[in-house]
Amino acid sequence: MYDPDNIFGKILRGEIPSTRVYEDDDTLAFMDIMPRAEGHVLVIPKTPCRNMLDASPEQVAAVMKTVQILSRAMMVAFEADGITLQQFNEAAGGQEVFHLHFHVLARHEGDRLWAPGNMGDQAKIQQNAMKIRAAISDLQINV
Repeated sequence: MYDPDNIFGKILRGEIPSTRVYEDDDTLAFMDIMPRAEGHVLVIPKTPCRNMLDASPEQVAAVMKTVQILSRAMMVAFEADGITLQQFNEAAGGQEVFHLHFHVLARHEGDRLWAPGNMGDQAKIQQNAMKIRAAISDLQINV
């Protein structure tokens, strides 16, 4: 069952601050406050769904469109060699926030993901957000 009081629901309603990098009618992308890599972004649907197991095909399609936009922008913004995409379903699958979300992480050859659960440097997160927004603008990505 979907709980509208999850942290991402609160972010969507503006009850909790977030560093937004992209938004359209159906999705929101914002910086992870506990990044596992330089430029760690979360992409969520604006409509309620717990995870991939109960998401509609339309919700999944909307989120994946935004994931692709962010992935292309992050390749440019961080001069990345690749992108890691993570998505977890239910507690046994590693899900901690029960609102569908994808982690998009810029990666470089030979790098390792940072340890989970560590609060990121907020000034650096803001700088990374600016890089991503600029890359989206520079790429003139159609939305």
